[in-house]
This record gives sequence, C-alpha cells and structure tokens, in this order.
Amino acid sequence: MGSSIVVTSENFATEVLEKSNEQIVIVDFFAPWCGPCQIIKPMLEKLVQEYDFVLAKVDIDENPDLAQTYGVQGIPDVRIVADGKVNQGFVGALPESELRQLIAQLNPPPTLDASMQKVYDAAAINQLSTAESLLNTLLEQHSNNRGVILEAINFYIETNQIERAQALLTVIEHETDYAPQIKLLKALIFFKQIATEPETSDDRDRLFQTAANQVLVDEYQAALDTLLEMLSRDSQSDLTSRTYRDDGVRRAMLTVFDLLGDDHLLTKEYRKKLMSVLY
Repeated sequence: MGSSIVVTSENFATEVLEKSNEQIVIVDFFAPWCGPCQIIKPMLEKLVQEYDFVLAKVDIDENPDLAQTYGVQGIPDVRIVADGKVNQGFVGALPESELRQLIAQLNPPPTLDASMQKVYDAAAINQLSTAESLLNTLLEQHSNNRGVILEAINFYIETNQIERAQALLTVIEHETDYAPQIKLLKALIFFKQIATEPETSDDRDRLFQTAANQVLVDEYQAALDTLLEMLSRDSQSDLTSRTYRDDGVRRAMLTVFDLLGDDHLLTKEYRKKLMSVLY
C-alpha cells in the first residue's frame, strides 16, 4: 500500500525529489478541466493502494512554474521520479492494464500489506507487545505514509487502544484526500468507546452498548433496530430521548448512516423510520 499526496511548488522538492530517494514517486500533472485526467486519476489512486509508491498530484493551473520547469505540454503528464531524478513517463490516458504493467515494471518495494499482516497475526495470538513493536517500526520507517497511519489507527481501534487511535488520527484528520477513511475511523472509535464502557444495570445503557457491539460486527440492521427501539420506548414513556447522552441515540443512528453511505438501502429505510419516531 502506497500513499497519495497533493504537491505544490512549495513542497515539490521535499515530497517528490527527496522522497524519491526512499520510495518511487509517480507524479501526475493534471488540471481539473481535463477529461483524460479524470479518467486516469481513479486508476492511479487504485494502484497506489496495491503497490508501494507515492502518488504525487500536481495541479498545473495552481502550479504553472512546475509545469514549465518540467516541460509539461499535454496532460495528463505522468512522470516517474527515482533517486531524485524526474524521468519521462507518458502523456495521455493509458488503459488500466498498461498502467498496471508499467508500475509493476518499476519494481517498487514490496507492498506494506505483508508487514501489516504480521502485526495482525501477532495480535491474533495475543502477542500484543510483538504486534506493537512491529507497528512502531513501520510507523518509524514510513512516518509520512498515510496508508500505514490509517492501518495503525485501525489496529489500535481493534485492540481497544482508543487513546492511541485518537492521537494518531489527529495527524491526518484534516487531510481531505483521506476524508472517507477518516470518517469511517471516527465512527468506529465512537462505537468502540460505547462498547467498551463498564457494565451497567441501566437498561438504556445496556441497549446502547448492544447497538455499538452490533455495529462493530457489521450487524447494521440489528443495530439500527436496537437504536430505533430505544427512541420508540422513550417516546412511549414520555422520556426525552434527545437528552440521553446529549442526543446520543439519534447521533448513533446518523453515524451508522455515515458508515453505510447515503445510497444504502438501510440508510434510506431507517432514515424514514427515524424521522417518523422523532417527528
């Protein structure tokens, strides 16, 4: 798994030229109005998840000096950078098969997935100290690799180390390129915090924890039913459900909708049910 970054004139030297001494960098010179650029963009973003390289995206409208320096005439113009040298790549949109072949021929370092799998394997047999040691090594070696950071946050969530997950999340939480992943991780943290609370005799707390645990094992419909039941009970008993945990039940349902996405059938169905109970 590689990483994807937005590059400007100010950080090109450090994020591309210097970085290429450690890792292959593929520079995509593009413009928002360019049709072929929009074709190749998702292919490059897909491949950077499979291969260990840096995808550096340069908007030539905002960085005309870089386009001039490197003689960019047609776009998309994709360059290969290794050992501090910017080499020719190709101009225009290639089929994904050709693009994949080109990247494979560059022989980028082995994907980090195998290293990350060792972390999870150690955790699976309860060797948490070994897992954390391996993870810390990965974070030190790839401190700027957003893929590693995202995997580390996920590992900390799964192993109930919420404070560590939250601390690491602050490093990337404002990076728009990773907004979907960040939103997912924040949702998982939200439910993990609820699920790991001390046991209680309060019926609403127990139901809330049940819903959180259901989310964490992907039982989304069951979780939504549990949360909806909580809202319905409060409505029937004249309790104010909106005051429980500062409107926590409704917020929990909205967080499940975020996990599923607006177009998911469950989101559409239960959003209507939520509205009918509340209003």
